[in-house]
Amino acid sequence: MGLDDLIYQNTEWLKGTGPQSNIVISSRIRLARNVEKLPFSHWADEQKEKEILVLVQPAIQSSNYLKNMLFLKLSDLSRLDKQFLLERHLISREHAEGKNSKAVVISEKEIISIMINEEDHLRVQVLQSGFNFTEAWRLISKIDEEIQATLNFAFSSRWGYLTACPTNVGTGMRASVMLHLPALVMTKQISRVLQALDKLSVAARGLYGEGTEALGNFFQFSNQITLGHTEEDLIDNVERVVKQIVTHETEARRVLMNQNKKRVSDRIWRSYGTLKNAHIISSSETINLLSMVRLGVDMGIIKNIDRAKINKLFIFSQPAHLQKMENKILTPMQRDIKRADLLRKELGGKDV
Repeated sequence: MGLDDLIYQNTEWLKGTGPQSNIVISSRIRLARNVEKLPFSHWADEQKEKEILVLVQPAIQSSNYLKNMLFLKLSDLSRLDKQFLLERHLISREHAEGKNSKAVVISEKEIISIMINEEDHLRVQVLQSGFNFTEAWRLISKIDEEIQATLNFAFSSRWGYLTACPTNVGTGMRASVMLHLPALVMTKQISRVLQALDKLSVAARGLYGEGTEALGNFFQFSNQITLGHTEEDLIDNVERVVKQIVTHETEARRVLMNQNKKRVSDRIWRSYGTLKNAHIISSSETINLLSMVRLGVDMGIIKNIDRAKINKLFIFSQPAHLQKMENKILTPMQRDIKRADLLRKELGGKDV
């Protein structure tokens, strides 16, 4: 498997299946781990980063869950390749911008990915479709055990796993979900929901994590703290909060249908019509319009498209994906034209 094999692959977490997948796009659990007696990545010079890379690679390869893994050194990748991986949520923005001996390991279906020499020596993540922390935690626990059978991680009996950022010390775990919340945005309830999260030790972020915008009515929610709690307790807390948010979104959708069905339907069908017939369209406009179409699919207003296709278009219409499919660098205008071509083809529009 090579990087280009991912281009047309619809990742497992975008399949639109799993519990409550009409609102919960994906569930992710990430573990931060560092090899003992070696400096954290931001203190390591190039030679130390090379040592870390050489040390951790065979340990990762020993995992039964990563037998057919794709191993990529970021120094071997173009800027476009790294943007492509970022759009697929396989690396972070910080990792994409890094230099020296950084790498990423990707499992066959992109359920598992491991960033090497990001903020920590290892950032292991498991992504599942829908609201499925149970399977994500089961899988990442086994991978963590397999790697620890070969590597000794930096660990304190008092503090737990030691990490580059103090907020990750303890379990080193982040449990997060990506939610699609158009009804809460449309009914102007989203601000109240976000304000309440801080008291519940849950952080809200945008589509691509910390420091990014909530494009297309997508929000990521994760635990704020890791110290002093077990992994199970942290997951339970995030699950409780997410269930409340899902309930609020479900109720907001019901209210919209009961009180403003014509207005909501009109907005959904206008969005669908624009996507199906546009000949030039930007990335941000596409995401926002697809958000409305997905709402229409999930509410039963649009019946001839499935959720998986809409999820796929969110990713495949992004700048790096368009250019990888064309196998060349495109100007912004060329991307806007190619994006419109893709949308018309996928949604059954016609050329004129």
